Amino acid sequence: MQILINAGVVIGSYLLGAVPFGFIFVRLKTGKDIRDVQSGRTGGTNAMRAAGFWVGLSTALVDILKGTVAVWLARMFVPGNEWLAVVCPLAAIIGHNYSVFLLSRSPDGRLRLGGGAGGATSLGGSIGLWWPSVLVIFPLAALIYYFIGYASIATMSVAFLSALLFGYRAYAGLGPPEYIWYGVLSLALLLWALRPNIKRLFEGSERLHGYRARKQKQAAGETP
Repeated sequence: MQILINAGVVIGSYLLGAVPFGFIFVRLKTGKDIRDVQSGRTGGTNAMRAAGFWVGLSTALVDILKGTVAVWLARMFVPGNEWLAVVCPLAAIIGHNYSVFLLSRSPDGRLRLGGGAGGATSLGGSIGLWWPSVLVIFPLAALIYYFIGYASIATMSVAFLSALLFGYRAYAGLGPPEYIWYGVLSLALLLWALRPNIKRLFEGSERLHGYRARKQKQAAGETP
């Protein structure tokens, strides 16, 4: 019976993560299919490109909640099981990145699952495991985004910072070591989802944002 409960919570977390809020919000606001906009992902960044700031922000917030609620579900139905509290937000990230609700066929006829990159949902999982983590991870990721200038690096940094933070807390005896695996495995999921961006980073063709983008435009004489 316990195995069925555990499996049900994990499957429920996947399905929660798979709800494509970015797709829904953009469709309601503009009638567009977000998958036809730039990166084709359903996360907050692409939702902002497709339908504006508030749609992008709303998408990011509910995507964060996916990871947080997944942890809450694990703790509600199976209290005290820290491994399940780790697995459930990971399942939510997988659902967000590979949504069964966005099943389609590629031009070559293969089935594929649409979704996002998982950064916001990864942050939500960290918040669910230890809520003060947002006070560390979010500001640092925002600084990385602004000063390094690549959204993909900022997204990957969310999981990387989670692994470092939970590793330190486990080393100091302040938190369970299972949470380290959340950071490591969520980073692996984000790296896999961001393979095209990583390729563009190495090629030097990834889109630049923030401070460096502004300086680049100033150097090119595009701004005063």
